[in-house]
Amino acid sequence: MKELTSGDFADARDPVALFKQWFEEARASEPNDPEAMALATVDADGLPNARMVLMKDFGEDGIVFYTNEQSAKGQELAAIPKAAALFHWKSLRRQIRVRGTVANVSEATADAYFQSRPRDSRIGAWASQQSRPLESRFALEKAIAVYAAKFAVGGVPRPPYWRGYRLTPLAFEFWRDRPFRLHDRVQFTRDAAGAPWRSQRLYP
Repeated sequence: MKELTSGDFADARDPVALFKQWFEEARASEPNDPEAMALATVDADGLPNARMVLMKDFGEDGIVFYTNEQSAKGQELAAIPKAAALFHWKSLRRQIRVRGTVANVSEATADAYFQSRPRDSRIGAWASQQSRPLESRFALEKAIAVYAAKFAVGGVPRPPYWRGYRLTPLAFEFWRDRPFRLHDRVQFTRDAAGAPWRSQRLYP
């Protein structure tokens, strides 16, 4: 694994390439779910909500994740399509913060990813009324059984409320642990998608 020097870190110009490099290193070192990220949204009162989700794709146009649009985060993103994400890789003592705007991925992209999931996960997406009150575990297991029977033959289609979202970054911050809490922090910002990136170091 190539360790970035302070100079490499400060001189980086492309946050997407730097993200990809750090993520590949995390995949090699992190024992569980290197793609896990804390996703923060805000409700109608401006009160933040954060939860762990899994990044399912990443590229020049942003970070992709999937959820039920009727869930708390789905409703919050429908009202305020902006979010922040945090990746923390304890094995590397690094983290990356991302902030930006959110939009739906295409129906075709969501369909393709949904069909790549294990069959039981696809059935679970039909059975779970995500974020809403659940009277008992038995009620969930009953719903799973109902949909397992419904889709016993043939494929399991994507529920119309199960969607993919793309977080298009307007800001990245790369953080690396250093002794005595004198950490390395480099921030990248841009005014809009497709605009050039600006970078600067930050005090720890």
